[in-house]
Amino acid sequence: MTATDYDNFADAYAAENESGLFNAYYERPAMLRLADDVSGRRILDAGCGSGPLSAALRARGAVVTSFDVSAAMVNLARQRLGEDADLHVADLSKPLPFADAEFDDVVASLVLHYLEDWSGPLAELHRVLKPGGRLILSVMHPAGFPVTHPDDDYFALTKYSEDYIMDGQTVWLTFWHRPLHAMSDAFAAAGFRIVTISEPPPSPDTPAEMLPPDKVKGSGSFMCFLFFVLESA
Repeated sequence: MTATDYDNFADAYAAENESGLFNAYYERPAMLRLADDVSGRRILDAGCGSGPLSAALRARGAVVTSFDVSAAMVNLARQRLGEDADLHVADLSKPLPFADAEFDDVVASLVLHYLEDWSGPLAELHRVLKPGGRLILSVMHPAGFPVTHPDDDYFALTKYSEDYIMDGQTVWLTFWHRPLHAMSDAFAAAGFRIVTISEPPPSPDTPAEMLPPDKVKGSGSFMCFLFFVLESA
């Protein structure tokens, strides 16, 4: 996935993210629950997209800095957050334009699974966090990969693409699957300690008609995304 790809469908992606089941009623509420009380905390939103998570964190009293690799997404975020918002066009796979130990928390919402290599990005996120700071992130749930790709090896780092309908537009997204142990190994190598692993149910206010029966188990949880809270050593 490149910046140009997102530039081409930024409006459609933003519209889906705003009100769709998996973002508005599942992933974003889960990220906010894990973040808990953020009042007064300096937070970096890594891969902010059009800024809905940044806006929610700011509404809860956080001081938010945000960046995305797509200039079109950053423009949409600026429309949402205002001209005075601390927004940047930056690439997580390259050195970030922030000082060491600048942030109390980093949120990375559905970002890392686009990247083949996690070592550099995680090292940069560790660098900009204060000691004891948190990296709160969500990724595609690795256990879903063998269900949708039964002929592929769960234990292999694998590139794959899927098509989605977003605001009436067909969009192709390319991801990198990695097994759970590879994720935890990468976190440890970058200097993070896993505090929480979460597989939450959707938000209690999810409209019943939005819940597809084939996505909901008896517990109400989705086999969709996996959430982590990491602590910087």
